[in-house]
Amino acid sequence: MGAGSRRRLRLAVLGPVRAWRGSTPLDLGPVRRQAVLAALALRPGFLVSHDQLLDGVWGAEPPNSGRKVLPSYVYQLREILDAESTGPADSVIRGERGGYRLVADGAQLDVADLTEHVEAAQRAKASGDPAAAMDRLSQALALFVGEPLAGLPGPFADVERQRLLERLRTVRTERLECLVLLGRYADALDDLAALSVSSPYDESLAALRMRALYGSERQAEALNVYQDMRERLRDELGVDPGDELHRVHEAVLRRDDERILGPATARSAAPPPQPRRRRTVNELPGDAGHLIGREAELAQLISPSAPGSVSIVTVDGTAGVGKTALVVRAARELSTHYPDGCLFVDLRAHSTQRRQSPERALQRLLRSLGAAKGELPSDLEELTAVWRATTSPLRLLLVLDDALDADQIRPLLPAGGGSRVLVAGRRRLAELDADRRVTLEPLESGDAVSLLTHIIGEERASREPEATHQLVGLCDGLPLALRIAGSRLQNRGTWTVEYLVGRMAGDEHRLGELSVGDRSVEAAFRLSYDQLAPEQQRGFRALGMAPTVEFDVLTSAAMLDRPSRDTERILESLVDTSLLQEPRPGRYRLHDLVRVHARRLAETAPAEAAVARTAALRLYLDAARITSDFGAAGFPTGPEPADAPFTHWQDAETWLDAAGGELADVVGHAAALGEADYACWIAEALVDYFVRQGRYHECQTALEIALAHVDEATDRRMALALRNCLGYTGVYQRRYRQARTCLTEALDLSRRRTDPFEEARALAALGAVDLSVGEDDRAIRHLTAAVDLARQLSNDWIASISLVTLGLAHQFRRRNEEALACFADAHTHAETDGRPRVLGRTLTCAADVHLRLGHYGEAKSRFRQAVELGEQVGDVFLCARSLTRLGTAERGEGNLNAAVALHHQALLQHQLLSPITDPSYHWLEMDIRSRLGHAYLATGRVREAREQFETVLHVHDARARRTDRARAGKGLKDR
Repeated sequence: MGAGSRRRLRLAVLGPVRAWRGSTPLDLGPVRRQAVLAALALRPGFLVSHDQLLDGVWGAEPPNSGRKVLPSYVYQLREILDAESTGPADSVIRGERGGYRLVADGAQLDVADLTEHVEAAQRAKASGDPAAAMDRLSQALALFVGEPLAGLPGPFADVERQRLLERLRTVRTERLECLVLLGRYADALDDLAALSVSSPYDESLAALRMRALYGSERQAEALNVYQDMRERLRDELGVDPGDELHRVHEAVLRRDDERILGPATARSAAPPPQPRRRRTVNELPGDAGHLIGREAELAQLISPSAPGSVSIVTVDGTAGVGKTALVVRAARELSTHYPDGCLFVDLRAHSTQRRQSPERALQRLLRSLGAAKGELPSDLEELTAVWRATTSPLRLLLVLDDALDADQIRPLLPAGGGSRVLVAGRRRLAELDADRRVTLEPLESGDAVSLLTHIIGEERASREPEATHQLVGLCDGLPLALRIAGSRLQNRGTWTVEYLVGRMAGDEHRLGELSVGDRSVEAAFRLSYDQLAPEQQRGFRALGMAPTVEFDVLTSAAMLDRPSRDTERILESLVDTSLLQEPRPGRYRLHDLVRVHARRLAETAPAEAAVARTAALRLYLDAARITSDFGAAGFPTGPEPADAPFTHWQDAETWLDAAGGELADVVGHAAALGEADYACWIAEALVDYFVRQGRYHECQTALEIALAHVDEATDRRMALALRNCLGYTGVYQRRYRQARTCLTEALDLSRRRTDPFEEARALAALGAVDLSVGEDDRAIRHLTAAVDLARQLSNDWIASISLVTLGLAHQFRRRNEEALACFADAHTHAETDGRPRVLGRTLTCAADVHLRLGHYGEAKSRFRQAVELGEQVGDVFLCARSLTRLGTAERGEGNLNAAVALHHQALLQHQLLSPITDPSYHWLEMDIRSRLGHAYLATGRVREAREQFETVLHVHDARARRTDRARAGKGLKDR
């Protein structure tokens, strides 16, 4: 470059306003002076009048000196920008009659460079050279060093800032399209993730994301993007996707590569994609311990498989022969060869726990890989498509334990070449195409002796070698039987091996599934049982009737009708005999095979078994009804809780929490044992508990199990109640069409059978559906009818929830007085009913109206009461939501420090929620931070306000409300 070029003036506005002469940066001074320069620089060569400058920089608050301020600003800018000895006639800023002009060729502008790069990119793309276009677009993006015109005041800067930000977004989008045309799909998806969060309604971004996912061989995910966008547009904006997105959707369905990805020549010219780092997933269970005598079988399982294919190896054998231990050991030795994940699924084909369906297994597998966001499909075909699309680029190791048949396995097979599947089951699965099949036989005598010696110790076995061999023969080489017998000897130091052999010899009992010749593992089970005291034996039999795999002292005490302390003593004594396991303190379980043995023993005393079974189911019913918002006495049919061991509804909820994911299995257990009434009652009572925690799929599963047996129930109300519950759950899942179908059926049935209670429930829920889909008039009709019926029935719960929803319908129509009247009436009913959550909801709804109307004192009073109720019941969401709105009310009254403190309290509460189980987690965070940002602005703490608004804009929640993003955008504009 020549001396002239080195001394050329350069101006930048794509970030903070900056200037250089050559390589020397220039100090432009205060922001008003910078704003005047920007107003001239962004109109190079054009005369900008004095009035335009004053209006653009000062807006509605012009300086007291009027136009006289401009010459001083221009003089200072000339001093900074012009070379030495430059007069006004040669200055980069020329004064003319009525205004000023920045000489077009007097400075190099970054916005001019931006235009040059973009136009060159468009020419390159039009000529079929996306690589060159992407290079020029990347250079264009590099010009942006932050928010354009950062920190500049005035209307002109505001308008230009938005224009340049839109230009930035367009450049980013065009570059992403070039990445797709070049076949660099992973790079495109990385950038699209951030861009899509800030523009959830942008159909062009959704179309680009679909193309990138399709190019990554993730067709199912691409189709899900279209489905999510269509639902978002319909639910929130009331429109359908446009032509562009519709065409891309059709092309993905037809697998039209040319239409979606562009010319193949452009993609082939792209550099190979860089490998992406993935989160390592290893769900293999702990090693089962000493593995003896399985070297040959292990070698078959870990031997190399054909490259590029999905290798399937099956292991079959009788129960207790050690299939699980073998496949887990093989998987651990293979795990280093499968960096994309090592997954384990217990299919429970022969478990007393409810069998693992392919749908439930696929949902868990997808969540393990981190591929699931939000609610997954429940249809097997859809889930299988998502699973295969997700696994197609991966190399996985999948262990499927206790499999039943090929139909249970086929949907779970990964699609990625080089993946391996190890299947263990009692059947040989001849109908499954497997690369190798391993049949596991009982251990040879020498290996069985080695295993038993390892358990009881070398010294003890060597003292009685003959008895040790006899014991191995009685156990027939089954590792499970050997381990049970060895554990008995470990726990009874005074017993000799010969004594144990004598106890086992001659036992004629058999466990059919474990039969091998004329010997059986039942001898080991029966021996342990026969050594128990009578109260232990009764306890063991009762545990066979437990409705869940894991159980606690409370469940056992109910089945035994014994005090908890006595029951715990019995359970701990059974742990000592190795018949019962204690996986963690206070939680117990029977091994699957031992459980079968316990249940068979229970069947020999049918009256005793019936009492234990009913007691366990009654405990779950009482707990579920006590935790329900109906209240224990709010269910018109079925047994009311009597002598329930819960002092408060929170105790019952905590007890249900401990059951984890087995609650739906309790309903299945009741149905399988012919207890249809209990299956229906428990499913109905669990709805509130499931919905509060966002466990919609479990709720739906439990209801569908019960509904399949509703004709067997003696309680005829259940046919209506279960449909109402399915509809209620569907509202929370936003499946409004399905919800309306169930609720309409329930309404028709309730009217035909003259059941006003279920009719009122159906009307109330239908009103919620109507309101959710924007049918306000219909909602008001249904809700008014529900309120009338509830009052006739003197049912305060139905009346209060119906009035709350009716109040919301009026509130959405800006009928504030009608809304407040409904909320006040709802609160009266809620006080009578006494359920804290319903009370809290009525208070917050009324407070929201007062807050919007500027009645800050009324709003504050109600929000404080709601916070107290939330703390009382442990409702974290209610507390956080009420605290942040209380902060907004304090800000409205000018109490700014109190407002900031309350918003921070709300954020602390929010951290106690789970982003997985709480459907409003992201929305609530955005709401709190938006309100906190405005509180900071009101106190003049601009930097802190900006941090909050920017956090809102980057929250990764594709379903976030548009209003919250608008509020954050307004905050940035106010800044």
